[in-house]
Amino acid sequence: MATVNTVLGPIPTDELGPTLIHEHLLMAMPGWECDALAVPYSREAIARSCVGALERAKAYGMKTLVDATPIDLGRDVELQKEVSDRSGINIICATGLYMEAMGKPAYLKFRSQVFDTATEIYETFMKEITQGIGDTGVKAGVIKVATGQGEISPYEERVLRAAAWAQKETGVPIITHTEGGTMGPEQAALLISEGATPERIVIGHIGGNANLQYHTSVLEKGVYIAFDRLGIEALQPDTLRKACIIGLVGIGYADRIMLSHDYCGDHSVCWLGRPLELPDFAKGLIAHWHYEHVFKNIIPALKEAGVSDDKIDTMMVQNPRRLFS
Repeated sequence: MATVNTVLGPIPTDELGPTLIHEHLLMAMPGWECDALAVPYSREAIARSCVGALERAKAYGMKTLVDATPIDLGRDVELQKEVSDRSGINIICATGLYMEAMGKPAYLKFRSQVFDTATEIYETFMKEITQGIGDTGVKAGVIKVATGQGEISPYEERVLRAAAWAQKETGVPIITHTEGGTMGPEQAALLISEGATPERIVIGHIGGNANLQYHTSVLEKGVYIAFDRLGIEALQPDTLRKACIIGLVGIGYADRIMLSHDYCGDHSVCWLGRPLELPDFAKGLIAHWHYEHVFKNIIPALKEAGVSDDKIDTMMVQNPRRLFS
């Protein structure tokens, strides 16, 4: 029987149930720790907030969350373990690196002057997948990669190549961040050319582009796509995202779509740095951005539009199960 590594140990993929494929427990942009006025990090405060949020989603049937936080965006594996244990939600931890513009590329860019850093990145991914992350005892169950808007930089190309090699070696799937609705086909093509299995790739943030031709150009590569920023109206109205999902389901792609939010926790607790009080207009644009939004609002809207229960189950349960099987 196929299993997947969660932060509390391996479980059969048949036990994943309704799965959010691309989420976060916290937001920790590189550099926050350099701010002398930053709120000190409190794992317990963040854990309490996350447990409450996940329990609300659990009431709607959610069973599994993929924490897509890469190594360089404040990933806290001990937090993930604690939250999973207290909430009863399966959490799958990522290895991986973020896009060059917003990640921590300096160390690897420095080493790349002399060393083959694509191989070094691959070795890091392999260590975290096969041996574990530090001394946490947790093995990564997914690889997260990202590219910037309109291009894949040489640094990002090295990260994607390393991810493809690790995917080919271990079978662990890859999930991606795309920026501004660009580079989805290019990400898929590069990963596949380096040996990654298409059925183990999820091209993320596909809803950043509302063009169905863009979506199908990615799907033609044989990969999954994720509408995984549902609730972030500041980036794209959910009405457009829902229309795209309905259209793609209507032309036969339900078995290649997953849904999620890219939620980063309560901004007043889980976004590291200075105290953050969003203006009212910004609050309005993320009013539905939380872990239960897909279950509470999106799925009922899709059903009302004619998407069957079977198709919903395919997107929320069967596709994640197949991805990790």
